[in-house]
Amino acid sequence: MTYLPDEKRYAGGHYRRCGRSGIKLPLISLGLWHNFGGVDLFENGRAIVRRAFDRGITHFDLANNYGPPFGSAEENFGKILAQDLRPWRDELVISTKAGYLMWPGPYGEWGSRKYVLASLDQSLKRMGLDYVDIFYSHRPDPDTPLEETMGALDQAVRSGKALYAGVSNYSAEMTARAAAILRDLGTPCLIHQPKYNIFNRWIEEGLTGVLEQEGIGCIAFSPLAQGVLTDRYLKGIPGDSRAGKPHGFLRPEQITEESLAKVRRLNELAQRRGQSLAQMALAWVLRLPQMTSSLIGASSVAQLENNLGALNHLDFSDEELREIDEIAR
Repeated sequence: MTYLPDEKRYAGGHYRRCGRSGIKLPLISLGLWHNFGGVDLFENGRAIVRRAFDRGITHFDLANNYGPPFGSAEENFGKILAQDLRPWRDELVISTKAGYLMWPGPYGEWGSRKYVLASLDQSLKRMGLDYVDIFYSHRPDPDTPLEETMGALDQAVRSGKALYAGVSNYSAEMTARAAAILRDLGTPCLIHQPKYNIFNRWIEEGLTGVLEQEGIGCIAFSPLAQGVLTDRYLKGIPGDSRAGKPHGFLRPEQITEESLAKVRRLNELAQRRGQSLAQMALAWVLRLPQMTSSLIGASSVAQLENNLGALNHLDFSDEELREIDEIAR
């Protein structure tokens, strides 16, 4: 049956400008780090992507090595594009990244021009695209000059294979340097993608100031701490959860009784606010003025819908913010 997106998908108007650019992103974007690889059920991922677009999510975030196996999330997203979303390509912001291990040998990871540009070509082929909207350096390379990595991003944009350049996992100092290099090249840095959540606040110690000064947008990954900041683990580890899967990045031993005690208290606060814990955690990330969007993963359409409920209550009282700070310490 032919897919037709919901005609009212933009009625909510939940979008923010990305830094000082011309691009707006949805407050909640869909990341395909988990649940869209070759080990996952394709039709489930397809249903999640379709429902996300129906709800006004226009931004879909990938990387070359998302899966497992490596590349399979891009391949599956390419199939979804071909089957369902191709007529609406100009309504989508599609991002991918290069930086982590992708193939064997000395040119299969990090930040050399050879690896970065070869990776982009492979990503475009897997997704069946002429260009991506955002292309990221996924992590800084301690052994490659920053000028070379940023030069590769500039070349990707000038070649028409990417519209915007971004960085991920860069420190405040390295972000400032990268932004200066890209600005001199004539390809401004659009966006930074750092890990950020109630339990991991490193970006507040300098990075948000750099982003504000440089006019760079920000999109947080792991805003739910890979599911820890939800009610999923309050009664044990479900087999279909990230901690329950053998190929997941969250290991059962990382879910300690100490962290669960904090999660229980946060869950009580969320309930007083009339939200699920996941909804409160997403709203908390979006409280920052520098934050353009928050990346969510989803293992089901129901989970996607629950997370999008965060948009119904984004405000916090000063007392609520103080309580979150006290619990998270």
